[in-house]
Amino acid sequence: MPRPDPFVPPELHVVFGAGQVGRRLARELLALGHRVRLIRRGPPGPELPGLRWLSGDAADPLFAGEACRGADVVYDCTNPPDYHRWDELLVPLRRGIRDAAARAGARLVALDCLYMYGRPAASPFDEDAPLAPCSHKGELRALLARELLEAHARGDLRATTGRASDFFGPGAGAAALLGDRLAARLRAGKPFEAFGDPDLPHAYSYVADVARGLAVLGTHEAALGRAWHLPVSWTGSTRGLVEAVGAALGRPARLRIVPDWLLRVGGLLDPTLGAAVEMTYQWKVPYVPDDRRFRAAFSVEPTPAAEAVAATARAILGAEAPAGRRDAA
Repeated sequence: MPRPDPFVPPELHVVFGAGQVGRRLARELLALGHRVRLIRRGPPGPELPGLRWLSGDAADPLFAGEACRGADVVYDCTNPPDYHRWDELLVPLRRGIRDAAARAGARLVALDCLYMYGRPAASPFDEDAPLAPCSHKGELRALLARELLEAHARGDLRATTGRASDFFGPGAGAAALLGDRLAARLRAGKPFEAFGDPDLPHAYSYVADVARGLAVLGTHEAALGRAWHLPVSWTGSTRGLVEAVGAALGRPARLRIVPDWLLRVGGLLDPTLGAAVEMTYQWKVPYVPDDRRFRAAFSVEPTPAAEAVAATARAILGAEAPAGRRDAA
């Protein structure tokens, strides 16, 4: 029996997007022994063994092609921050990465949200739920989701997609509803602004689980050709999650409902607020994706809710601590 060639290099995994998921995904892949090329528009981040940074615009076909050169697996974790400019930014960006991965002969794993489902007829809803968007952003996501799986079916590339709900957890960031904003409001003792009915079931994806789930999809051939709901840590209500984090901090957590009309008014000054109005339906109906298919196929469970809440609270407390205390922790 021939011995493995010790000079064959590990696989090259290219991650587009160095946000709250992309950076964690890079660390997951490095821990699995892969080489990682992490792509972002801004300047490179800290160096790690096995990690190379590349800066540029992924919507540029020439740059995207160079970024994917030699890749075994490509991950699209991009999400334009300008919510009100998705028409001009989102579609060319995702298509550009898809086409570059195809030219490189790489497998493609796309991180996606749940907008394409619109208002689900039942909850929990699985991956077979119809794509019935009820918003313009949902229509864009549905278009791209169909294009990706149709390209796989034609044999243009080998692809899969992992769909996640709203993020929470350490490093969830400014774009996440329960990210930096929640931390700031809890620290200040101010009520957290919520949409719709905060007592309805609404799933929240723990950021670390999203990154781990994408790494699973990128390293299993069985994942190709279909969409997967990534593991969901929190399936209770928005109020329940906010209060759980507050309790872990030892601070009362209050909520204030922001009506759609107020978002529209705010949108006159901040276009991102105005662009969010069409998405508040997600908090007006039960909204929980069923992740059982992923868990059964790959034997991967989400982080227990209590553990995720505790880690979120520790991160908030750590951000409050003086630099010396944070470094010593």
